[in-house]
Amino acid sequence: MRAPDFWRRDGGRVIPGLLAPFSAVFHLGARLRKAMAKPWRAPVPVICVGNLTVGGAGKTPTVLALADRLQASGLRVGCLSRGYGGRLHGPVQVDPARHAAADVGDEPLLLARAAPTWIARDRKDGARVAIGEGVDVVLLDDGLQNRALAHDIALVVVDAGYGFGNGRLLPAGPLREPIAAGLARATAVVLIGEDRGGLAAELAGKVATVLTAQLVADDDALALKGRKVFAFAGIGRPEKFFATLGELGAQLVERVAFADHHAYTPDEAMRLVEAAEACGAVPVTTAKDFVRLPEGAARMVTPVRVHLRFDQPDALDRVLKPALPPGSGFDQKGGEHG
Repeated sequence: MRAPDFWRRDGGRVIPGLLAPFSAVFHLGARLRKAMAKPWRAPVPVICVGNLTVGGAGKTPTVLALADRLQASGLRVGCLSRGYGGRLHGPVQVDPARHAAADVGDEPLLLARAAPTWIARDRKDGARVAIGEGVDVVLLDDGLQNRALAHDIALVVVDAGYGFGNGRLLPAGPLREPIAAGLARATAVVLIGEDRGGLAAELAGKVATVLTAQLVADDDALALKGRKVFAFAGIGRPEKFFATLGELGAQLVERVAFADHHAYTPDEAMRLVEAAEACGAVPVTTAKDFVRLPEGAARMVTPVRVHLRFDQPDALDRVLKPALPPGSGFDQKGGEHG
């Protein structure tokens, strides 16, 4: 879903107040699920990357950065996702040459291009299959609130500009669980973006480690500087994408926002392309949206890809090292960032 404006910290109190009773019901259901859960402890390290809010924090770029880091040290990484938005329940290994977003979801397709990736509605089953294929480490994408699989490391991703919104639980706010409960299970917080509001200092007393990082556009995106672009996005917070284009120096002639994980029909996608042509602009979208586009339209749309860059890679290594297998390439490097 797309984050509504009233979820913001300055989004007002009237609508969240009206929805507060529903938040209480949501919280009760979450507590019951937690009480009934019996987490399975995998025989290999499980690193969970999650967040406390709905969508748009930067989980997938974080998983991709971790996969690159661990694979560079010689570890066999297996990414595991629920496969949100896909029709397959799994466990199944994602094959970008064979699967579409409608099959496995958009995020697993991106992950599968970087490391072996499985989807499974039951995370325990997915982990068992991945481990059976010989992975050394399981990277769990968006599993912080799922108690089926025990975590050795839990990284909570937070957008520095958005924080925790208005601090209320769904549907009155963007929170999936109370902030204190989520941070209590976190090994570290990954704070992404410019911290103008002093969020890092606020979190310092609530979690052991705060890692800071930046989303950086890939070099190909630099070609958009000075060009007219027609931007569209179906992610948690499309305005983040539009702001990135502005920072790249692109001239935004149109911004079109859709709900998160929006499924583009062929007619709809072609209408977007035609609208861009009518403006004399380049149609551009996010990497996640791009894998959801029908093939014909995708050939005429430019994806803007980003990657995560940690401000202090050594601090990340110190967080990861205790959970990783002794004698691995990572361990032999003493946790230094390669």
